[in-house]
Amino acid sequence: MVCVMRFPGFVAIAGLLLTMPALAAGIQMIDVPADMSGPALHGAIWSPCAKPQGEFARAVKDCPVNGDKLPLVVFSHGRGGTFNGHQDTAGTLADAGFVVAAINHPGDTATDMSHFYDLSVYIDRPTDIKRLIDYMLGASTAASKIDPRRIGLFGFSRGGYTGLVLVGADPDWAHVTQICEGSSLRVCDQVRRKEYPAGPLTHDSRIKAAVIADPPATVFGDSSFAAVRVPVQLWQSERGGDGVEAQTVAAVDKNLPAPHEYRIVPNAGHIVFLTPCPAELAEKRPELCTDAPGFDRVVFHKQFDADVLAFFRAHLVDR
Repeated sequence: MVCVMRFPGFVAIAGLLLTMPALAAGIQMIDVPADMSGPALHGAIWSPCAKPQGEFARAVKDCPVNGDKLPLVVFSHGRGGTFNGHQDTAGTLADAGFVVAAINHPGDTATDMSHFYDLSVYIDRPTDIKRLIDYMLGASTAASKIDPRRIGLFGFSRGGYTGLVLVGADPDWAHVTQICEGSSLRVCDQVRRKEYPAGPLTHDSRIKAAVIADPPATVFGDSSFAAVRVPVQLWQSERGGDGVEAQTVAAVDKNLPAPHEYRIVPNAGHIVFLTPCPAELAEKRPELCTDAPGFDRVVFHKQFDADVLAFFRAHLVDR
């Protein structure tokens, strides 16, 4: 299903938002210990909280998880991003009864770009998220509150690639070789030398539904998605950016074998899926905060968050 979103002028979300509790999300920091599969992972958990939302606070620090048998949604950020890059979406899900967990991907995060241009991230990222799920179901303080049969994933940009791999997709390195012709990027040099990532890709059958926003899909070929069987809500910005092109996201839509949602956001650049920027961040990092003329990210996120919530409710709660 292709749905072209129109902004502003939203009315569809009103009824859904009215059903959401007037409580804050709880938030707590997490550290997943290093193991044989990778280094320590730092991030956060957002969860339902029984305390009222304060006048200014979006989340209540260290609030105990409220509820039982709750669905879990894990988040994977874009390249060079951070675990809190989608905090409004995470908070919306937590307010509605989901546990949300996100981590910084080592070597591909704002404070550690050591593998930013290296093909190894294409192997490491899915493993990071599998380890996060293992932690959430095992050693985390929220473990006893989570239903392990109801796990979803949200992935943006390179996190979208991560999510697609986790639910069954496989890169096509021969396809990447063709795309890399004439490029001097380090990644393309590695591809031309056939220095493909060592080790098997991590797929995780525990993930039952995925929201994928603007994935860099040039690493996939037409047959890369044959094993994907879970429901997917696929988002595409009309303008793209940061290596994401409209035709490659459209190819994901074309080649996903299972029924799925496909939503195109007009007049939107790649960064619109990030949390709306406070004034201080907008001044310091305009490249993350400046949208196309006439595009209102705050208004868009009201609809976006509601649609993501509705999707996960349909496939993790109401099924």
